[in-house]
Amino acid sequence: MDTGYIMSDALTIAETAGVRYMEGPAEGELLRKVDDANSVVEACLSARIRCALLYAPNMTSRFFDLSSGEAGAILQRFRNYEIRVALVCPPDSVRFSSRFPELIAEENRLPYFRFFESAEAAREWLA
Repeated sequence: MDTGYIMSDALTIAETAGVRYMEGPAEGELLRKVDDANSVVEACLSARIRCALLYAPNMTSRFFDLSSGEAGAILQRFRNYEIRVALVCPPDSVRFSSRFPELIAEENRLPYFRFFESAEAAREWLA
């Protein structure tokens, strides 16, 4: 993986198998509120990139609680601008609400957003 320059303080442009994508910090916070997803979309569009690799710690604090509505709102922002997102979420790294696995199953059937246990698997899907 080749890493490019930093977009803001948190996003970097990376490339795997000739496909460029925005990548969030593996351990850092990125989205503090739902509207912060717009910054990721803007960074992608301004760099002419249509993919992003994010990590569980990058998501809002209530993203994995389906009743908050944050997951749906964030995913819809990415869909609206046709940004494919791979989310790295290793087993037991976060606590899901009881219905969150249903969202994972549904999203994994669609081409826009996927959950992965490793960054390597996420990069393969993006490429």
